[in-house]
Amino acid sequence: AGRCRRRRRLEDGIIRHNRRCRDLAFLVLFAAFWVAMIVNSSFGFNQGNPLRLTYELDYKGNICGSRHGDPDLHELDVRYWMNPNQVYQSGVKDNKINLADAKAICLMECPMPAADGLNFVCDYPEGDIRLSVDDWIDRDYDYFEFLTPDMRNSSLQLQGPCYPVIFPSVNVYWSCQFIARASNVSLKHWQQMGGINIDENILIDKTIHKAINSKSSVLKRYVADIGKSWPVLIVCGGLLPLFLSVIWLLLIRYFVVAMPWITVVVFNALVISVTMFFYIKAGWLGNDPLTVVIGESDPYVHITGREISHLHAATVVMTVVMIIAFLTSIAIIRRILIATPVLKVAAKVIGEVQALIIFPVVPYFILAIFYMFWFSATLHLFSSGQVLQNDCNTDCCSYDLKLGKVNCDNCCGYSIHYTPHIGIAILFHLFGCYWATQFFIACSSTVIAGSVASYYWARGEISHDIPFVTVVSSMKRLLRYSLGSVAIGSLVVSAVEWVRFILECLRRKLKLVDSARESCFGKMTSSSSQCCLGCIDWTLKSVNRNAYIMIAITGKGFFKASVLATGLIMNNILRIGKVNVIGDVILFLGKLCVSLFCALFAFLMLDTHKYKSAHNKISSPLVPVVVSWALGFIVAKLFFQVVEMSIDTIILSFCQDAEEHQGNAQYAPPLLMETLDEQSELQRLTQGP
Repeated sequence: AGRCRRRRRLEDGIIRHNRRCRDLAFLVLFAAFWVAMIVNSSFGFNQGNPLRLTYELDYKGNICGSRHGDPDLHELDVRYWMNPNQVYQSGVKDNKINLADAKAICLMECPMPAADGLNFVCDYPEGDIRLSVDDWIDRDYDYFEFLTPDMRNSSLQLQGPCYPVIFPSVNVYWSCQFIARASNVSLKHWQQMGGINIDENILIDKTIHKAINSKSSVLKRYVADIGKSWPVLIVCGGLLPLFLSVIWLLLIRYFVVAMPWITVVVFNALVISVTMFFYIKAGWLGNDPLTVVIGESDPYVHITGREISHLHAATVVMTVVMIIAFLTSIAIIRRILIATPVLKVAAKVIGEVQALIIFPVVPYFILAIFYMFWFSATLHLFSSGQVLQNDCNTDCCSYDLKLGKVNCDNCCGYSIHYTPHIGIAILFHLFGCYWATQFFIACSSTVIAGSVASYYWARGEISHDIPFVTVVSSMKRLLRYSLGSVAIGSLVVSAVEWVRFILECLRRKLKLVDSARESCFGKMTSSSSQCCLGCIDWTLKSVNRNAYIMIAITGKGFFKASVLATGLIMNNILRIGKVNVIGDVILFLGKLCVSLFCALFAFLMLDTHKYKSAHNKISSPLVPVVVSWALGFIVAKLFFQVVEMSIDTIILSFCQDAEEHQGNAQYAPPLLMETLDEQSELQRLTQGP
């Protein structure tokens, strides 16, 4: 009881003095931001339909695969262009016809030309065609024999309702990609029936390929991949990193001497493994490359896509990362010994304040709930455009089964139109995710810093009978006094990151528009600005982390705490030196180990039959793997900052202690003093003669 009272007196003098609510204006701003996020997401839930990200529209504006179409299309997923001449004309330069206005319907699978005759694909049965949709499907979409003479004559003019199947086609991301290799047998039968001439130009192939691989189509497929691979994200982005991070913390607690070496070896092994998987999926190793075709196809037909090109680029990047990682590991081998004493200090703190190992589970579950909401809203926002009929000047005619005659007044197709405010809503949604993530991580950091600071200023006299008291007290101080300070700190980092992002987007756009005129001065200015912003971002993150510690210790506002922390470090820079630089490197490699293991496991899960066929087929493993890696890194950061913040808080508390006692720290744990004494000797030994 006496020790507890003494600890409270010491805390009252340092941790709890002169506290009041700080930076309230920014707390109000953060609350307003959450209201805006909810309103913004509600717009997406109201207007969006994630089916639009995967499936396309037919000539009536129905989404293929939707139960709410006219007719019911829940089994009809594949878009097929019926009139090959319209497809060809839409690819001719300066032609008024666009592919979006060419007549397309939804089928179960892409039709193939008959081996010894002529197949037809006919329009949805309605009007005088007394067939149900199921019967129409059972007849392979062909009711040509039921047509009246007028309908047959119209069909021979490629005006419907039935159109000949002349070209073979394959299902490429739920659209029938024509192969410009006409069936001679089918074409001969068509000509014998008196059908008009059908163009056999390669443009038929290229036009559809260009539409399927447009930037907007690829982006939609990437976003759709996130929705399709949600079990992978839950396992590899949520549960697996939680398990690995807790294991890593326990290993640090009990095997601190061996952990730096284990971390470096495991990191290199994981980088090599992930890179090999990229090589396999890029088709540069083994026989299991990524394919853009859904279902079976002719093995002699080779179809490429942007996804494959992006996978090749990612493979090259991973190769460079692997080489850099290997060289960096060699460079730090001699300095790994320096990290051990620093990690011992953190292990000592974790051993004394054992609740710190469990505490990150709290922000983990908060972030998990937020991300489930955020990803769902993302799918709806990216699909929240309006389905509107195109404004076209095309002169075309097609047979209208409801009117019972050829109609030349309704030739325009349908497209999903995105207004500028949807783009702004998506950007705000992305920024909101980054700010919210930074905010919750900052809250966790501040609670950990407050708990460790209590341990330091109580000379390690923490009550083991009530292990959560220190953490709970720190959390109460955060919620009562410092949420506004954490909000402004996370906002500053998020704003700088987004300035970098916007400038990079502008640079790329200007480079594409005027690449020929880009001068050396322009390139140098662009590169230097990016470098400066990167340095500012790194500095701000470092200052923020130290500011959160001083907020936890002193209760000051964010800006005063930043100044105080920076001053303490500068005044004691010669004394603390590089005490935790190598320790930070080892911890960063540890986070990468967790996130790379998540990426590797995501590759393994996505390599199963479920994600390589039918409706769950993903366009590329790239986005789910990267998202799993990012989520794994965030979860690892939540848990690893227990060690990071323990080290930094002990050091800053040491500096504060020294400032208040004329250069002689009175409360420093003996292990910290031993570490500072050993550090100079170890640096001398590792630097060599």
